Amino acid sequence: MRASAGTGAALLAGGALTGCSGRSSGATRVRLWSWLTGMDQYVAAFNSAQRAVHVELSVIAAGTSGGYAQQTNAIRAHNAPDILHVEYQALPQIATTGGLRDLSAEVDDLAGDFLPAAWQSVRPGGKTWALPMDFCPMAFFYRRDLFRTAGIETPRTWQEFRQAASAVRRADPRARITTFPLNDGAFFAGMAWQAGDPWWSVASGSWRVGIDGAGTLRVAEYWQDMVASGRTARSATGTQSWISAMHHGRLWGMLGATWGVGMLKKSLPADHGRWAVAPLPTWGDNPATGVWGGSAFAISAQSNVSEAALAFLRWLSTDPAVPRIGAKVTFPSPAYLPSRRLARKAYEDGFFTGTPVFDVLDEAATRVPAWTWGPTSLSVFTTVADALGPVSTRAATIPGAMRRVQSSTVAAMRARGLAVTDGSRT
Repeated sequence: MRASAGTGAALLAGGALTGCSGRSSGATRVRLWSWLTGMDQYVAAFNSAQRAVHVELSVIAAGTSGGYAQQTNAIRAHNAPDILHVEYQALPQIATTGGLRDLSAEVDDLAGDFLPAAWQSVRPGGKTWALPMDFCPMAFFYRRDLFRTAGIETPRTWQEFRQAASAVRRADPRARITTFPLNDGAFFAGMAWQAGDPWWSVASGSWRVGIDGAGTLRVAEYWQDMVASGRTARSATGTQSWISAMHHGRLWGMLGATWGVGMLKKSLPADHGRWAVAPLPTWGDNPATGVWGGSAFAISAQSNVSEAALAFLRWLSTDPAVPRIGAKVTFPSPAYLPSRRLARKAYEDGFFTGTPVFDVLDEAATRVPAWTWGPTSLSVFTTVADALGPVSTRAATIPGAMRRVQSSTVAAMRARGLAVTDGSRT
């Protein structure tokens, strides 16, 4: 039966759901595993707003830090929670376990109200396996004060970005425009996404793998030149040394995504009024941008309280309270279009200067090309990071690394018994 938004509200008001009792008398207990910042506050708000469903949150390690392994093991042991936190890139891999409930009949009435790229991301194989919560298009965060003092224009294209990188070095030989994190496969995937050359696609029942496609190799050759020439640093992001380098002007920018808004405000509170946000530089006149991150939530196929779990998922993805809470605990970037309008009003942006943050990121969210994640995306991120490691010592090149990732991915997928077409040889 298709469950409309009104159905969820009626269930919550009526308190007639069946299942295990929660802490509220008579409530249906729903178990949720998540690592999302602020999830405790979302759950508290939901639980206090009604009595029919009681969500119990267990905070687990972030997905690639152990959360996905924990979820997969729980699915195999038939002890999965009712609701699982699944980022878009992980969804096909988790779905292949058979541990997720097909939500198509219950939620496809919402399709037109979400960012198209976010909705496509929860539909691997043409079925809806999760509801999107947030979505993270990429952008360029930069020290506007340093750019202005040096007389450097904000780069609009990658050609201009290369020129700006050279200008930064001339202004301060110790400084770099940004870092290219060789240890982060998800970052490189986001850059390739912008190039509009998907690493996976499905045709005639077969996975086509094209990780060394023309678009990806263009990205690889560009960054090979940037790294080899010393125009960019190649250190990891998120470390204390990286934060210090940005604060002290040794790094003038960060290629990130919407989560960078909250991260910079938290990590660099003394930098108030120094940073600005600009669109990700483009390949010529093509205004496309990539995506780096975003969360969706799925229901376990083993759950015996799926109706109650769905009521919470609908609330989490579409209720006006959620972006208002998000504006207080982090930077809200909802995938649900009405919530994006509410987030803009609720968020107080006093940290950044220049173009308003939401103007940049809302536009970026509409410029995301089609992309398909494959059933081995998570392991490919690790493979990419391993393959890029030797680049720092000139023992490998970025284009060569991506060709090796292509070969290993095809072999790994075939070893799993999947039908695969090698896109580099067709």
